[in-house]
Amino acid sequence: MLKNESEVLHFGFFSSISQRNVNFVLLNIVSMADLTQQEWASQLENDKDAIVLDVRTQDEVDEGYIPEAIHLDIHKGQEFIDEIKKLDPEKSYYVYCRSGGRSGQACSVMNSLGFKKAYNLIGGFSEWKGPSTQ
Repeated sequence: MLKNESEVLHFGFFSSISQRNVNFVLLNIVSMADLTQQEWASQLENDKDAIVLDVRTQDEVDEGYIPEAIHLDIHKGQEFIDEIKKLDPEKSYYVYCRSGGRSGQACSVMNSLGFKKAYNLIGGFSEWKGPSTQ
């Protein structure tokens, strides 16, 4: 069913969802893509449908962010999900947080909501070498 352990790293985020929904989410985690810093930057640069999402807290964003990123704090729960639902599911989303954990969860949520192109930045902003406001 799942290709490797890394595909279930973010399962804990969904532990409070009903069993039926958890099974749906697990089936969709497989379509999430974890990209290295270099892969993420290269793919982002060449993607005309690219949108960058920063899922960190406001305090973290205040310390620096990737230019043009849309800030949606994953810790806001249902408010985060409601904002994700307003996005165009046909676009490509390049998602990051501080280290790659929360952005992986965000990509999984997006996949479960029908987004097919959600890309997690491995290592997150803490390892980012590209343009930033920092």
